[in-house]
Amino acid sequence: MSDRDTRHKASMEKLKARVDEKVANATEQRGLLLINTGNGKGKTTAAWGTVTRALGYGYKVGVVQFIKGLWECGERNRLEDDPHLSVAIMATGFTWDTQNREADTAACLEVWQEAQKMLADPETYLVVLDELTYMLKFGYLDIATVKQALLDRPQEQTVIITGRNAHRELVAMADTVTDMQEVRHAFNNGLQARRGIDF
Repeated sequence: MSDRDTRHKASMEKLKARVDEKVANATEQRGLLLINTGNGKGKTTAAWGTVTRALGYGYKVGVVQFIKGLWECGERNRLEDDPHLSVAIMATGFTWDTQNREADTAACLEVWQEAQKMLADPETYLVVLDELTYMLKFGYLDIATVKQALLDRPQEQTVIITGRNAHRELVAMADTVTDMQEVRHAFNNGLQARRGIDF
């Protein structure tokens, strides 16, 4: 074995030992708070992937779509017949299309009531609050209300929050935060969103 191979083997053994140590130290069992944020593509897509994973194990899942609810959604189309999945949609679609703050706030609060039911249900294993970050940014929901609902949820329940500019207080309380960075986006080069790929 060459010196290079020996060094590589030693490096891999050290890496394995560090991973084994982290696995051994991970002893706490509870639901998580995950945030998918940043300007990059894929925040909602990643959340739907986790929804699919949870449904695959037969867990009860709730999804609340605060902005993209009226858009086509291939994942929702495919999964909506699953008896373990509940989906609530904010009826106004993209808020910046309506230019009606009062109506948008009412629509947000209406779908938030559904979110609170999901967050309070001990049988719901996973809740996705898709594009919730915008509801806080635009002032349709207040951070104290959202934080309290998250703190009061059942211990085994995991929540995924998606959207750009996640509120700093949510980031501070999250277990995992993924900041998706845009390196290049096809839309910025004049390419339309593709059915089955982007939605």
